[in-house]
Amino acid sequence: MTRIYSRITGTGSYLPPNRQTNAQLTARLAADGIETSDEWIVSRSGIHARHYADADVPCSDLALIAAQRAIEAAGLVPNDIDLIILATSTPDMVFPSTACIVQHKLGITNGAPAFDMQAVCSGFVYALSTADHFIRSGMHRHVLVIGAEEFSRILDFKDRTTCVLFGDGAGAVVLSASDTPGVLGARLHADGRHVGILCVPGHVNGGVIAGEALLQMDGQAVFKLAVGVLEKVALEVLDAAGVEAGEIDWLIPHQANLRIMQGTCRKLGLPFEKMIVTVDQHGNTSAASIPLALDVAVRDGRILPGQKVMMEGVGGGFTWGAVLVQM
Repeated sequence: MTRIYSRITGTGSYLPPNRQTNAQLTARLAADGIETSDEWIVSRSGIHARHYADADVPCSDLALIAAQRAIEAAGLVPNDIDLIILATSTPDMVFPSTACIVQHKLGITNGAPAFDMQAVCSGFVYALSTADHFIRSGMHRHVLVIGAEEFSRILDFKDRTTCVLFGDGAGAVVLSASDTPGVLGARLHADGRHVGILCVPGHVNGGVIAGEALLQMDGQAVFKLAVGVLEKVALEVLDAAGVEAGEIDWLIPHQANLRIMQGTCRKLGLPFEKMIVTVDQHGNTSAASIPLALDVAVRDGRILPGQKVMMEGVGGGFTWGAVLVQM
């Protein structure tokens, strides 16, 4: 019996056109008496700009464009997709899933299953690993994996420590069945003891919001955990795949904070030149950040067929994981 593998056959991404530089954001905050500066933001995060979706644009619209571009890059049409997994923490509505909404907007009528995955900033890694298992099982041949977020909806613009960090966007890949390996290894983890360090602890109750519906984060606690777990999970995946760290062609960490990213790169013994960085222009787009960065680097010619790419994320939950792929 022929063994089934999965490979990334197409990538796509989308950023809403409203680009907010640090200067524009600091002016907005200053109008409300909140003091910050470009220097303060860059020194702590490496971020220079981010994108915000307009108020009447739902998360599914961002996901749709990224998905269309990934499907086109894969040389497919929408009805070739037989499973949709969409990672998001900012869905269009409580239910149905944003994946089902995107399926409808794509015009997919083949009855393919579609569902959302919630692992916050680790969401895309979780979704990609899940898609790999579905393909290896023989159940599906072309899986659309999307990370899409509109974090601007849940930011407290009176808290300069968090509101300057996040942005909106979407990224997608098509993962297809193959007779040659593409996904070489993956490992996923969670530790619910750390729920409180990064969360939006509100919910709908009786038609109103109960609790706090804006993002809350203990930045120092997140930083401390992130650097340690990202190194460990990358080493786990390398060991499982039988690959040495020096064989990694590109590292795409979750684009949250340049200092965390550089720390992970350093711990793996990789030069910074092997790390894809988009956080400076996109900010932290949560589950969208890895597929956004992947698509940017594929389309500008840095990531080439046959190269090994390590993708890893860490997010609220506390969740983390990594996937090693050969393009």
